[in-house]
Amino acid sequence: MAEALWTIDELLAATGGRLHGSVTKSLTAVTIDSRAVGQGDIFVAIKGEKHDGHDFVASALKAGAGLGLVSRVTPEMLAAGPVLEVEDDPLRGLEAMGLAARARSEAQIVAVTGSVGKTSTKEMLRTALSASGETHASAASFNNHWGVPLTLARMPRSAAFGVFEIGMNHTGEITPLVSMVRPHVAIITTIAASHLGNFASLDEIADAKAEIFSGIVPLGSAVISRDTPYFERLAAAAWAAGVRSVVSFGKHPNADVRMERVALLPDCCCITADVMGETVTYRLGLPGEHMAVNSLAVLATAKLTGADLARAALALAKAAPAKGRGVRERLSIGDGELLLIDESYNANPASVAAALGLLGAAQPPRGGRRIAVLGDMLELGEHSPELHAGLLEPMDAAKVDVLYAAGPLMANLWSRVAESRRGAYAENSEGLREQLLKGLRPGDVVMIKGSLGSRMGPLVEAIRAAHPPLAKET
Repeated sequence: MAEALWTIDELLAATGGRLHGSVTKSLTAVTIDSRAVGQGDIFVAIKGEKHDGHDFVASALKAGAGLGLVSRVTPEMLAAGPVLEVEDDPLRGLEAMGLAARARSEAQIVAVTGSVGKTSTKEMLRTALSASGETHASAASFNNHWGVPLTLARMPRSAAFGVFEIGMNHTGEITPLVSMVRPHVAIITTIAASHLGNFASLDEIADAKAEIFSGIVPLGSAVISRDTPYFERLAAAAWAAGVRSVVSFGKHPNADVRMERVALLPDCCCITADVMGETVTYRLGLPGEHMAVNSLAVLATAKLTGADLARAALALAKAAPAKGRGVRERLSIGDGELLLIDESYNANPASVAAALGLLGAAQPPRGGRRIAVLGDMLELGEHSPELHAGLLEPMDAAKVDVLYAAGPLMANLWSRVAESRRGAYAENSEGLREQLLKGLRPGDVVMIKGSLGSRMGPLVEAIRAAHPPLAKET
């Protein structure tokens, strides 16, 4: 029998729930997706916008789940297996599990937020800290009101390190999440125009991100970008929250963890950094200066949590991009190949500029072109037209040869681009599909990016379907 993540006694104590039936399987995992149930999973019947998890409890138990966590019980559930009934809402039960998992853990806990780079930094932390001990980290971008407690509830008691991504769209969303996580180290990667439509200014975004400091445990540390103009504001917020240690990182000459030299290569970075007085030279298996800078926050965290700094730096050579965040693939086309850079997961002005920088660093062979395929950046409010139009500068800096644009907001950029650089424009991503596929040729480097709601991911899949992979680059 697999080692239990939870015992039924722990669950009863944590949730105050009532057990119906008898638990006979080792409870080894926690899930909210009935389609991905494994043997011994605890299936939490979350009520979503479109579906109520209660409708899938019986099928989850029949598929092998060891227990259902519910707030209402039906005969069909009872016939399928054991259920733990909690009051009000299964999400409250999941939160109670998360709090109990945090209370029993002796791990060093890290929380990451920021307008750009949360997930990639979280994944770098997973890689770096794993070199020193068992590391538990958020799956994908599980950074919201259900993702954070789910990640906590999944944390094994044996973990030496826990890494949690915390996101927000509005003021006040980070505070309750970080109060559950209670990190020893909290990182803010940077402040940028993300979700600006929900805020009056970047100042308000900075203040909302600074909520992460409210949950830091006594004697814990805040790790803040020294390169952002909001550093002083964020540091002051950390001190006001009672944080006793503020560590800065970046290219700034006064940064505590300072980049001294960096070589930006098409598929990696070679970095020399001063990590709080200790010189470290290492290779980062991710391209882009923004990745190199955020790796400094990773090394700062390694040192602050007592991980082996040398091992952490060495491990960063194995860092790989998360899905939709810079995954590079060489695909066959005609008698040659093309390079596809998948940045389709999400977008704001800072992340699009960074992705264009990656495209600019690519070196197409003779006859090849740099092609940017961009979809609307959403939730930018009244500033949206000018922020889209403003992408022309980083596009020019990246020496983009051809632009394919999708969406009414991206039309603001399209109208500023010279006719000679125009591939095609459409009102939505699906409208670009045929022209994009027809327009590709051997030697091209294609980068695709847009907000989730712009649905740029299907264009990535369309290119992959039309052109078989040669080998994956990471």
